[in-house]
Amino acid sequence: MSILLFVMLGVFIFMMFRRNKKTQQQQAELQSKFGPGVDVMTSFGLFGRIVDLDDAENKVTLELSPGNLATVHRQAVTKIIEPVVAEPVVAEPEPAAPAVPDDASSLTGREGGSSAAPAETPDETLKRLNDEGKKDI
Repeated sequence: MSILLFVMLGVFIFMMFRRNKKTQQQQAELQSKFGPGVDVMTSFGLFGRIVDLDDAENKVTLELSPGNLATVHRQAVTKIIEPVVAEPVVAEPEPAAPAVPDDASSLTGREGGSSAAPAETPDETLKRLNDEGKKDI
């Protein structure tokens, strides 16, 4: 029983060291990409562009907005923000207006049953519905 306990403890310690090593490798890879002009985010949610790196004191100077600088610890910078590439906007053709049958003219509130009736604006629709309600009284 005690052998199984030591084996489980050994596996637990191995997994803990493995996780720490993986995290350190990711952090080192991220910091190797640092340089002036790179857009980053800090661990506390501050976005900025790297202006200066001080390797001796582990400091990074960020430009938060034009003329506003902030100095943070190098480890506080946790994410590099990749520029978003905008996809070109493709204009979709407008769908054809559905044909209104002659017998459906009573549903639209228009006389004559023309199938090419112009569309109402929301204000016109509201006025028409209010006028129809007054006729019933």
